[in-house]
Amino acid sequence: MTETNAELAVLFLAFSRQKLLGQYWPRLRETVASLREEQVWWRPNQASNSIGNLILHLNGNVYQWLVASFNGQQDRRNRPAEFAAKGEATAADLLGRLGATLDAAAAVLDRLTAEELLAPYEIQGYHVRGLDAVYQVVEHFGLHYGQILYIAKSLTGRDLGFYKELSRTGRAVEQGQERFSTETHPDTR
Repeated sequence: MTETNAELAVLFLAFSRQKLLGQYWPRLRETVASLREEQVWWRPNQASNSIGNLILHLNGNVYQWLVASFNGQQDRRNRPAEFAAKGEATAADLLGRLGATLDAAAAVLDRLTAEELLAPYEIQGYHVRGLDAVYQVVEHFGLHYGQILYIAKSLTGRDLGFYKELSRTGRAVEQGQERFSTETHPDTR
């Protein structure tokens, strides 16, 4: 394995970890924790999912694609049940389950090597490399994270305030302040 591959693996995994665990998860957790139970399970129609369904779905996806696959565990995911649920769990229970799964995923991301990122895996019937699996989880989580925030904003009519630093200048940092990097961002580890 070349030094370049190892360096790329470290950068890729640090950024993946920061997006998933340092940005998406804390914001999702804060948003959902502020909702009433009926809002967590509200559906605009039968063709749409509730926030509760989306959290169950994220939990199943992260566990299947990151935890079970990289730990060599048997895949026991019941994907249809994630969408069939209609309010059997509280918001706190849903967030607790997803938090535990993300803790297990963090342990995987902390130990993955460049070799494992390049190795082949079969996940959900797909033939992928480890790199594909990590990217799929982060991208998939980001997609449903956005849906959850949109539903919450629609139900509450309030700005969640996650980008208030952009309100004045349209930039993430003021002149003279340090720019974001995975080495200095407090949520990277």
